[in-house]
Amino acid sequence: MLSRLAVVVLPITAIAMLTLVIIRPPTATFAEVRARWHPSEAQLLDRNGDPVHELRIDRHGRRFAWTPLDEISPALTQAIVTSEDHRFWSHHGVDVIAIMSSAARAILGGRSRGASTITMQLASLLDPSLGRSQSHKTIVRKVRQIVAALALERRWSKREILEAYLNLVTYRGELQGIGAASRVMFGKAPHGIDSAEAVVLAALIRAPNAHRESVATRANALSRALGSYGPSRAAITSSLDSAFSVRGSEYARVALAPHLAERLLNGETGSARCTLDRELQRVVIDTLHRQIVDVRDRRVDDGAVIVVENATGEVWAYVGGAGDLSNAPDFDAVRAPRQPGSTLKPFLYALAVDKHLLTAASLIEDTPLELSEQRGIYRPLDYDREFRGLVSMRTALASSLNVPAVRTTDMVGVEVFADRLRRLGFSGLVEEGDYYGAALALGSADVTLWQLVNAYRTLANSGKYSELRLTNEANTQKPNPVYSPEASSVISDILSDRASRSTTFGLENSLATRYWSAVKTGTSKDMRDNWCVGYTDKFTVGVWVGNSSGAPMRDVTGITGAAPTWLNVMNYLHDRFGSGQIVRPADVALSEVSFPGAVEPPRREWFVAETKPISSVNNLGDANPQILSPATGTIIALDPDIPAVAQRVVFEASKSARNLRWILDGRALAPVRRELLWTPTPGAHTLSIARDSGNALQTIQFIVRGSNNPLADSELVKQ
Repeated sequence: MLSRLAVVVLPITAIAMLTLVIIRPPTATFAEVRARWHPSEAQLLDRNGDPVHELRIDRHGRRFAWTPLDEISPALTQAIVTSEDHRFWSHHGVDVIAIMSSAARAILGGRSRGASTITMQLASLLDPSLGRSQSHKTIVRKVRQIVAALALERRWSKREILEAYLNLVTYRGELQGIGAASRVMFGKAPHGIDSAEAVVLAALIRAPNAHRESVATRANALSRALGSYGPSRAAITSSLDSAFSVRGSEYARVALAPHLAERLLNGETGSARCTLDRELQRVVIDTLHRQIVDVRDRRVDDGAVIVVENATGEVWAYVGGAGDLSNAPDFDAVRAPRQPGSTLKPFLYALAVDKHLLTAASLIEDTPLELSEQRGIYRPLDYDREFRGLVSMRTALASSLNVPAVRTTDMVGVEVFADRLRRLGFSGLVEEGDYYGAALALGSADVTLWQLVNAYRTLANSGKYSELRLTNEANTQKPNPVYSPEASSVISDILSDRASRSTTFGLENSLATRYWSAVKTGTSKDMRDNWCVGYTDKFTVGVWVGNSSGAPMRDVTGITGAAPTWLNVMNYLHDRFGSGQIVRPADVALSEVSFPGAVEPPRREWFVAETKPISSVNNLGDANPQILSPATGTIIALDPDIPAVAQRVVFEASKSARNLRWILDGRALAPVRRELLWTPTPGAHTLSIARDSGNALQTIQFIVRGSNNPLADSELVKQ
C-alpha cells in the first residue's frame, strides 16, 4: 500500500517543487490584495463602527469592508482552523500528512477527504482558475494550487493568510467575507461572534449552500472536535435559526438612515463613519412611526426627529422622514424650511432679558393690540382667542401667549430680533426685519428642524453657539456667544416650569417629564407644522410632524402631534444615559416678588443680578418701560386744517421711569413719563428710551408727513 501511495504523492510533490523553483509563479502581496478589495455596499457606519445604512453598488456578491484579523472573534478563527486546516500554524502551505491520508483513503476505496490547506484555498480564491473544476486535468490543477500555496507562504505571514482567507471566502448565498456573513446572518460585528455562531460559519465554508441538516451535522461534529471550547447543541440550533432565517437575495439590508446616507455617501464603494448611534436611531424610528400611525386619521403622513449631544454638537439620531408612511419617503424633513410657529419665542425673550428690557417677573399686557406694518394693520390673537390682561413674562413664554410676544418684539425691534436669529444659524432670514414684522416671534419666517434644534442647544450651552456635526473629524470651531449665560439660564428655567405652562396646556401633558427638562412646542398657521424641541443637560431633541406636501393637518397641535415622540425619545435617553439640570451661573439669583392687584401669586423668581428688584412689592416697577405709542413704522399725517403749533403726537410709555429719558433723533427730551406730548415736524424720526449713559433700551422709527409741502413728502419716501 505504501508503494502505491508513494506513486501518487511523491510525483505530485516533486512536480510542485520543481515548478516552484523553475517557474516561480508571481504572487500578489497582502497589501495589494487588500487594496483591491472593494465592498459591494457603500456603508454608513455609526459612532461605534456598526452599519446604519447600506447602498448596494456591486451586484456580484455581497461584501462589506475588509475586516482585520484583530477584529475577528478568536472563537471563529479557532473553529475555522480546526475545521479546515488544523495544522495551519505548523505547515508551509501544503499539509503532506493530509495529502497522504487523503490519497490512502482513495486507494483503499474509502471516502476521500479534501487535503487543501487554508493557504491552498486562499490561492484558489486569488486565482479562480485553480479552483474546483470538472476538468480531467485534476492533477495538473492540484499541482498548480500547491505551487501557488508554497509561493504564498514564502511572501505572506500566517496572520496575513488567515486574515485574507476570512475576508475572501464565501459563507452562504452571495455573502463574501466574514464582515458580510456575521452582520447579515447574526446582526453583529465579526468581533462579537460567539462559539455557536463560529461553528456554524465554519461548517458553511465547506458547502455554503448546503441544507440546514447537513450544516447542523458538520457544526455539531466540529463542536465535539473543539472539546471544552465547543458550544452546546441548543446554542448551535439557535445560531442555525438565525443563519437560515433568510437566504440569497432576501438578506435584509440595513436601512436606518437613508437621508443621511444620501448626504454623506458619495456613491462610490467604501464606507463613511458618522456620529449616529445605531441603537438610538432604531428607537427614534420606531417611536416616530408609532406616533404617525396614531395621528394618521388627522391627515398626518410624515415626521422627522434629530437628537444632538449638547457638549459636542454631534448628531446621535437623524430621522428625516416616516419612511413608508410618508407620501414622499425621499424627502428630508430635517432640512426642509417650514414655519416654526411659537418655537422662536424663547430666543425673543432671551434677547429682552439680555438687554435688561424684561425679567421673568416683568408684567406684559395680554390685551387687544393693533400694529401698523407694511402689509397693513396687524392684530395678533392668542391660540384660544382670549385675553388675560397683565401676565408675567414667565407665564407669557411658558404658556406661549402670542400678544405678549408681539409686544416684546415691538419693544426690542424686529430687525434686532431678526439679526439675533441669524446669529443662531437661521440662515433663511434673508429679508430685513420689517418684511417679517412683529409676527416674527410667532413663526412668520421659514426655519429647518436642523437649525431649530441647534438654536435650543445654544440655550442649553449657556448661550454659546457652534455648528452641529455629523462626522467624527476633529472639532476646531470656537463657540460663539449669542446670549449671556444668565439670560439662557432664566429662559431654560421658564421652559422647564410645568406650573407656568399650565395656563395654556394644563399640568398633565407630553411636556411633563420625571426629570429636569426644558421644552417648547409650536404650531404653524393652518396646522401645517407641529414642533416640539427641548433639552436636558446632555441632549437636545427636536421633532417635527406634518405633511411632506405642506398640506394642513386636522386638530393636531404641538402637544398632540410632536410632543409624544419627544417625550418617548427623552425618556429613552434619560434611562440610558441619565440626565440632570443645566448649570446655573453665579450671576442669577432668587428673589421674592409679588404683583399688583394679585395679578399672579407671590413667588420666588430668578433674576439676572443687575435686574434684581429692590423690593418684593409691586414688581411692575422693576421692569423697564416699553414704548406703547407710536408703533414702529407708523406714518403720521399732519392735518392741514389745524395750525401746526396746535397739533401734538403722544409718546406713550408703559410706565414712568425717572432714571430713563426719551431720546428723539439723538436728542434728549425729558425723563420717561407715561405720556409726553411732542410737537411734530415732518420727516423720518427715531424715538428711543435710554439710560442716562445713552444706552438705548428700545428704539422705534416713525414718519411724519407735512400738510403743506409735497416736496417734503417725496423726500420722506426717499429716506
